[in-house]
Amino acid sequence: MKIPPGMILVMGAVLMAAAGFGAARWWTSTHAPVTLNSGSLLSPPRDLPQFSLIDQRGAAFTPASLLGHWSVLFFGYTNCPDLCPTTLATLATLQREWHNRDVAYPRVVFVSVDVRRDTPAVLSKYVPYFDPAFVGVTAATQVRIEEFARGLGAAVIIGPEHDGTYSVDHTGALFVVSPQGRLAAILTPPYTLAGLREDLARVLSAGT
Repeated sequence: MKIPPGMILVMGAVLMAAAGFGAARWWTSTHAPVTLNSGSLLSPPRDLPQFSLIDQRGAAFTPASLLGHWSVLFFGYTNCPDLCPTTLATLATLQREWHNRDVAYPRVVFVSVDVRRDTPAVLSKYVPYFDPAFVGVTAATQVRIEEFARGLGAAVIIGPEHDGTYSVDHTGALFVVSPQGRLAAILTPPYTLAGLREDLARVLSAGT
């Protein structure tokens, strides 16, 4: 049975919302989390799935790339009209605040789920627009990036191609990774600047 394009988008939106909630529930099912404005602090932090990605310079991005510093992973794509640029702009504002106060802050990693269009060259122009310190990563294949997303509990849906274009739906959660390379928290939208500021401060404090 052929599903109308409009129905696919509705189904995708429902799946994205469920995935964000489900990821937090799945990771925290056996431990009572510290209360955050949006999402959950994981206690204890969880191991990440194995992965081999590519950053915007064309260099390898592996679990070792996340060691020694806090990171915030955000799945999205460069053609995203609203959630991606809004979230990245909010995170960039927080980066500037922390930098001006000389406070250690997490590195933002933008994980593109649109491998076909978001090449390293495209990411190298898009990601630094928000902050030069942001890192953009992709994968050699769509299968590989979706395997990584599923390993974290994030959903990705690529719609059928029509007239040379296609839709992309994805989980809007932020995955906070500790300096030990372990998943420490999952933050879920909708986000506000004040809420993210407070939640990230709590997560970093709990991990020190």
